[in-house]
Amino acid sequence: MPTVIVGSALDIVEYCGVPRFLFTDFPLGNPCGPPGRRDLQRTIAGQALGLLRDADAPRTTRRSDVPWPSDDDWRPRYGRVKPEDVERLRALGEERRRTQAQARTPE
Repeated sequence: MPTVIVGSALDIVEYCGVPRFLFTDFPLGNPCGPPGRRDLQRTIAGQALGLLRDADAPRTTRRSDVPWPSDDDWRPRYGRVKPEDVERLRALGEERRRTQAQARTPE
C-alpha cells in the first residue's frame, strides 16, 4: 500500500527510511498545523497527496513550504524546562522509573 508520512522530526524519519516523507517545520505533535486550522490541514494533506502522486524514487522527502501560523517563534521555548519545574519533573521521572521497574519484576 503506498504511503506518505507527514511529520516534523526530519532526521529521525529519514533515518527510518520511510517510502515518502512530507516534512513540516512545525512543533512535534502538530505535523498538519494547529488544531482547528482546517485551511492549513487541507493544504498539508494536498501536499502529501501530491508527493504520493509525484515521487519517483523510494525514500523521497519533500519539505512543505507552509509556515507555522504565528508571529511567535515556537522554537526557543519548545521543550524548555523552567528552573522552577526542575525538581517536580525530576520527581515525576523517578516515580515513573520505579513504576516501570516494578512492572518488569515477576511476581
